[in-house]
Amino acid sequence: MKIAFVGKGGSGKTTLSSLFIRHLAATGAPVIAIDADINQHLGPALGLEEAEADALPALGERLPLVKEYLRGTNPRIASAAEMIKTTPPGEGSRLLRVREDNPVYEACARAVELDGDMVRLMVTGPFTDADLGVACYHSKTGAVELCLNHLVDGQGEYVVVDMTAGSDSFASGMFTRFDVTFLVAEPTRKGVSVYRQYKDYARGFGVVLKVVGNKVQGRDDLDFLRAEVGDDLLVTVGHSDWVRALEKGRPPRFALLEDVNRRALHQLRTAVDATYELRDGERYTRQMVHFHLKNALSWGNERTGADLAAQIDPSFVLGESAVAATTV
Repeated sequence: MKIAFVGKGGSGKTTLSSLFIRHLAATGAPVIAIDADINQHLGPALGLEEAEADALPALGERLPLVKEYLRGTNPRIASAAEMIKTTPPGEGSRLLRVREDNPVYEACARAVELDGDMVRLMVTGPFTDADLGVACYHSKTGAVELCLNHLVDGQGEYVVVDMTAGSDSFASGMFTRFDVTFLVAEPTRKGVSVYRQYKDYARGFGVVLKVVGNKVQGRDDLDFLRAEVGDDLLVTVGHSDWVRALEKGRPPRFALLEDVNRRALHQLRTAVDATYELRDGERYTRQMVHFHLKNALSWGNERTGADLAAQIDPSFVLGESAVAATTV
C-alpha cells in the first residue's frame, strides 16, 4: 500500500509520517520509508543522528543506476538515457517489490532500526549549492516517481512517502501514485489552504484524500477543521510529550506514545487498508501514461532526442499480476 503525507511547510507532516512508519513497523509490517522532500527531515524524525542522515545515499544522485536496472530488457526503451521520471514499465521491465533485495535498494536504501523493528529508508537527497542555476528539485524527486511507477506492492506491505511541502507534487503525476494521501492541516486558514489546492487539483483523478488535523487544542480548533474540510477530516492529533522528547533528540520507546495518539495512528492504518479493494490497475496505468505523454511533449522528447510515446506498452497493466511478465 502506497501512502503519501503532504501539507504546508511546518504542518507536522514529517513528524506524523515518521510516527505512522513507527506504528507500522511495530506491528511487524514490511515498510519502505521515502523522504521525497528536499528539506530532508525524515531520517532525524526516525531517530537518526544528523551525521547519519547526511550520509544516507541519495536517490537523485543514483538515477542512472536506477534507470538501468528498471529498464531491464524492455525493447521499447533503447537506453537508460531515454528514460525520464514518468517512463512507464512494460514487458521486460524490472519491477520493484517491497520485500525483495535488489540493486536499487542495495545502492539507495538503508535499514533503520526502530525499537528492534527494521524499515528501509530511501531519500531523494537535498538540493545543494551545486544544483543552483543548473537543476530544479523536481529532477531530484523524479527518481522517486520513477521507482513508484515500477513498484508492485501488496496487501499488508507499506510504502510511506514524505512529500514536498505545499502542492508542488502536482508539477508531475506523482500525486496519483498513492492509495491514500494524508494531508496534514493545522486549524488555521493557511493550514487548510493546501487542502483546497490538493482537492481542486486532484479532482477527477480518483485520489483518496484524507485530512489529519494537527496541533488541535480544543473544540474550537476541531469545529474549524470540520467546517473547512468536511467529511475529509479523518482524525486529529494534539500535543504529544513523546514527540517533544523526539524533537529534543531523546525519543522514548515508541510503546510509550500516548494512547490517544496511538489510536489516531491505528485509524490511519485502518483507512489505508480499506483502500486495497479500491485498487484499479488499469486506471493507475492509464494515469501513468497520461502524465508520461504530457512530459514527453512538454520537455522529454526534446531533452532525450527520442519519441517517448513509443515507450508505452499498450498491453501492459501495472499490478500484482504483472510480476510474471517482467524480467526477474
